[in-house]
Amino acid sequence: QRQPVESGGGLVQPGGSLRLSCVAPGTILSVFWSTDMGWYRQTPGNQRELVATISSDNTIVYEDSVKGRFTISRDNAKKTLYLQMNNLKPEDTAVYYCKHQRGTSTVWGRGTQVTVSS
Repeated sequence: QRQPVESGGGLVQPGGSLRLSCVAPGTILSVFWSTDMGWYRQTPGNQRELVATISSDNTIVYEDSVKGRFTISRDNAKKTLYLQMNNLKPEDTAVYYCKHQRGTSTVWGRGTQVTVSS
């Protein structure tokens, strides 16, 4: 699997919105379709934690603190994973990582910084 590439992070005020994207350049379309994916986040000194996942059959799981505010989706034709984040809070500040998993193979992106501050 090729390393996915995240984008869309930045600085936003509390209550604002951002949409993260994770593109998989060079990945064969059939491989992308059969890949489970997710968004994770990490703050300094802490372990990486799950935000949301979406499987190849579109089964979705959210971490409790983001339910009702974040939406994960995938566009297989564009080989892109998304995370729409609304009503952002300062505690959402973190580096957000995209993860691709297919069988026993796991590939992480390099991350994109999200900062929620007034």
